[in-house]
Amino acid sequence: MNLSKNQKPTANQPSIVNIAAYKFVTLNDLKKRRESLRLLCKELRLKGTILLSTEGINLFLAGKHAAVDQFLKTLREDERLSDLDVKRSYTDYLPFNRMLVKVKKEIIAFGKEGIAPAVKTSKKLSPKELKKWLDEGKPITLYDTRNDYEIKLGTFANAVPAGVDHFRHFPEAVAQLPEATKQQPIVMFCTGGIRCEKAGPFMEQAGFEEIYQLEGGILKYFEECGGDHYQGDCFVFDQRVAVDPQLQETNAVICFECLNPLTQEEQESTLYVAGESCPYCHKNPEEAKRHTIETRQQQIIEASNPLPGSVPYTNRRPIYVSKDDAGKQLLDMLDQKTPAISRDQWAHQISTGMLVGEYNRAVEPTEICTAGSGYQQIIPETVEPEVNADIRVIYEDSAILVINKPAPLPMHSCGRYNRNTVAYIIDQVYAPQRLRYAHRLDANTSGVVIFSRTRQLASRLQPQFEHGRVEKAYRARVHGHPTEDEMVCEAKISDGTTGAAGIRSVDENGLEAKTIFRVLQRYEDGTSLLEARPITGRTNQIRIHAWHLGHAIVGDPMYLADGTQNASQTSAIDDPVMCLHAYQITFDHPVNGKRISFEAELPSWVA
Repeated sequence: MNLSKNQKPTANQPSIVNIAAYKFVTLNDLKKRRESLRLLCKELRLKGTILLSTEGINLFLAGKHAAVDQFLKTLREDERLSDLDVKRSYTDYLPFNRMLVKVKKEIIAFGKEGIAPAVKTSKKLSPKELKKWLDEGKPITLYDTRNDYEIKLGTFANAVPAGVDHFRHFPEAVAQLPEATKQQPIVMFCTGGIRCEKAGPFMEQAGFEEIYQLEGGILKYFEECGGDHYQGDCFVFDQRVAVDPQLQETNAVICFECLNPLTQEEQESTLYVAGESCPYCHKNPEEAKRHTIETRQQQIIEASNPLPGSVPYTNRRPIYVSKDDAGKQLLDMLDQKTPAISRDQWAHQISTGMLVGEYNRAVEPTEICTAGSGYQQIIPETVEPEVNADIRVIYEDSAILVINKPAPLPMHSCGRYNRNTVAYIIDQVYAPQRLRYAHRLDANTSGVVIFSRTRQLASRLQPQFEHGRVEKAYRARVHGHPTEDEMVCEAKISDGTTGAAGIRSVDENGLEAKTIFRVLQRYEDGTSLLEARPITGRTNQIRIHAWHLGHAIVGDPMYLADGTQNASQTSAIDDPVMCLHAYQITFDHPVNGKRISFEAELPSWVA
C-alpha cells in the first residue's frame, strides 16, 4: 500500500504506521535524551529502535498513527530536529517485537575518522531526477552500497554492487573499483539514504570526482517513482523482510539457519524446510553440523590471526564510579581506586587529555564524581601480551555456542587485555549478533564454555548456573598423592580480596563453598590426576580448595605448592601451563529443556 507521508489510513486500511528517519546533527545530553525518548515510546506503545550519537539520530519505529504523530511532534520540538524527514509505510501488525533506545558511537557504523555528514555530504539527487536520467539513458554508474544479502532481493537495473557483507567493509570495496571510474558520474544508493551520507564523502576523499547520492534511498524512490528501472524488492530491517515498489510487504522470509533472505521462488524449492534450512544451507543433519563447525572454526582462526591485540591501537579503558566513590574529587577517586598508577601519573593524564569523561568530555582533577558515571583512560599505541587463541568450537545451534577455551586466554577485557580475549574474538566472528557467555573460566584455565546467542536465551540459561542446576566436572593435576581416593572440601571462601597478596582465600567468615575431589591416577613424579566437581561456584574455588587440602594445582601461579599465596596475573604464553581443565558440563537446553552434556578434549598433561 503506497500512501503519501501526509495521508492517513482509512478504517479499512492498515492501522500501523512504520516510520524511518535519520538526521546527522550534533546532539548532546545523550543519556538524558535516551531516557526521555524511552519513556515517551513506552507511553505511546511504540516498538522499534532509536540510535543516538553525538553525530545525530537514526530511528525505525512502528505504532498507531496518532501515537507516531505525537512522537514526531515531541521530537521536533528540538529545533535541531524540526526538519526531520520521515519515510512512512503501513501494515496491519507491528513489525518490531520490542522498543530499544541506544547510545552509540555512530548512528551508522562506518569506523572511518574524518567523515562528518553533519558538516559535509555529497550532492543529493532526487528520485525524480534519477528517474529522468535513467529514462534518458544518461551515462552514469549506479552503485549499490548495501550488503550482498540485501541486494539479492532486488536492485536497480545494471547497478554495480559494492560486494560487501557489512558497511564497515565499504572502504575496501571502493579500493577495488577501476581507476577510470574516478572521472565518471556515480549515483550511489542504499535503503533509506543514511549509508550514502558517509559513503559519498568517503569516495570523494578517495579521489572520485562526480559523486551523487540518491536522496531518501530506494524507499523514497518507490514512494515518488514506483518501480521504474528497479528489479525485485527492497530488503528492510524488520519482520516484513522486504517491500515491493508499492511499499507493500512481500512474501520474502529469512532462513532460520543461515539468515539468508529468500524469495517466493526459493521458498518453493524442495530444499527449503521452514524453521530448519534453505537451498543455501541445506545438508543432511550431520553434514550441516559439521559444515557449521568447520566454517566457524575457520572464521575464528581468521579473527585471531594475527592476534587482534598485537596490532597497535588506541585503547579506551573504562573507569566507572561506584556508590562508594561518589562525592570524591576525581583525582582522589583515581588515586584510591587504582594504586598501581601514581597520583602524579593520573594528574598528568588528566592535564594531557589522556583521561576524559563520557563522550570525550574534558575533565578537571577537582571535579566531583557521581555514582554511575564513567571515565575513559586513553592509551595510545597499545599492544597486548601474546595469548593462546586456539579456540575450538565443540557445538553450535541457533540457541547456544559451546567452545573449548585454551589457556592462557582471558575471557573478557581486564588489566592488560582488551582485544586478546575470548569475548572480543567471538564478537568479531558473530557480529552483528552479540553472544553472551553464561559462565567464566580463569584466563589460565582451559575447557568448556557456553554462550547464549540472544539476551532472551541468556535469561533462560543463566539462572541454571545461579541455582545450581548445572553440573561441572574438571580435570586437575595436583602436587602430591592424596591418602584418600575421595575428598570433600567445604572450606568457606572470602567474598572479596584479602591479605597482603590481595587474593581470595579460605575465610571462616566467607561464603559457603563445596568441592568434591576424586583421585583418578597417582603418577610416579609425585603428582596426581583428580576429578573436581564444584557444587558451588565461588571465584577460584577449585584452586583454593585443592591448595587448602595440601594439593596445589601444578602450574598454579597464585596458590603455590609450598602453602603460600602469590599475587598473580594471566600467565605468559611461554610460562608453565596451569593444569586445570573444565572437562565436562551438563545443563538444560534453553529452548527445548532437554538435558544435554558436552566435553572438551583433554589436554596433553592428562596422561
